[in-house]
Amino acid sequence: MLILPEYPWTALAPYTAKAAEHPDGPVNLSIGTPVDPTPQIVIDALRAGADAPGYPTTHGTLALREAIVEWFARRRNVHGLSTNDVMPTVGSKEMVAWLPLLLGLGAGDLVVRPRVAYPTYDIGATLAGADSIAADSLDELSEADRQRVKLIWVNSPGNPTGIVRDVAELKGLVDSARAIGAIVASDECYAELGWGEYENGVPSLLEEAVCGGDHNDLISVYSLSKQSNVAGYRAAFVAGAPNLMPALINSRKHAGMIVPAPVQDAMRVALADEAHVAAQKSLYRARREALIPALEGFGLRIEDSVAGLYLWCTADEECWVTMGRLAELGIVAGPGAFYGEAGKDFVRIALTASDERIASAVQRLNAAR
Repeated sequence: MLILPEYPWTALAPYTAKAAEHPDGPVNLSIGTPVDPTPQIVIDALRAGADAPGYPTTHGTLALREAIVEWFARRRNVHGLSTNDVMPTVGSKEMVAWLPLLLGLGAGDLVVRPRVAYPTYDIGATLAGADSIAADSLDELSEADRQRVKLIWVNSPGNPTGIVRDVAELKGLVDSARAIGAIVASDECYAELGWGEYENGVPSLLEEAVCGGDHNDLISVYSLSKQSNVAGYRAAFVAGAPNLMPALINSRKHAGMIVPAPVQDAMRVALADEAHVAAQKSLYRARREALIPALEGFGLRIEDSVAGLYLWCTADEECWVTMGRLAELGIVAGPGAFYGEAGKDFVRIALTASDERIASAVQRLNAAR
């Protein structure tokens, strides 16, 4: 039997319990679970597709795939995708976890993931029987390890750091990967939530300036959970890699990894509508702008955090100490230690709480200056 590490969020129990003692109730800013309503246009599409007696297709309906291709061109500056090169997935997390296995990785193969990263990249390597290593560049690896690399994960905008890889960085990574015959997979789930210089979007792995228009061995992973408040729908997709996509589709057919037909209909509608995405981003912007000065006043320094749903903060102390101080205020954060050794002195503050709870957190932080 394969024994995986204990799910890390169980370690939050003491801090959650402490925060719950606050007289005004807890403010949970630890997990990026959307709390705002699903847009009505998406709900209506789900209902309209509810009469679905037959099996849906693993590859997705042509209408959905056309919507994905059109969205990539309109919102991500990615052109030249075929409808054969995209596929819906049951959320993005399952694709992150299963991709190494679906690609045929195994013993002796190496998966590279960012130094500060979502734990599922490592889990995916473990499920395939491969090894994983934390590095932000192949230059950080020994020559022996470079020869074992089969898959490189890039996460931009990053979770938890909110860091963005610019075009030059992404191109350098692609060039390095191609030199050793490795596949690059880019987790781009927060791409619609850029701030400041990235207000109008962040670079994609599949942009021509990054890959020269050649999408072979390049995979983009995207989710509608954050931009459309449909985490409960498990609505996501992958794109690119025309040389790999047929085998990925075939494997998923055999394994029964299929997005339900009503969800496919809802995805198609959500991708075509920009208004609800802009409205949701405005809500996150207001929460972000309220939290930043309050966190800084509390003594936390915010690093990176130029895109996404999180503020990556440090008081130059072990994350569990910061977690304890916040819990005294009834606030639950995400410990940076969950994301690798390089995150051990940071906490992640999510913007995914109601306006009322954010306002309460801001008041507590200001009072504790």
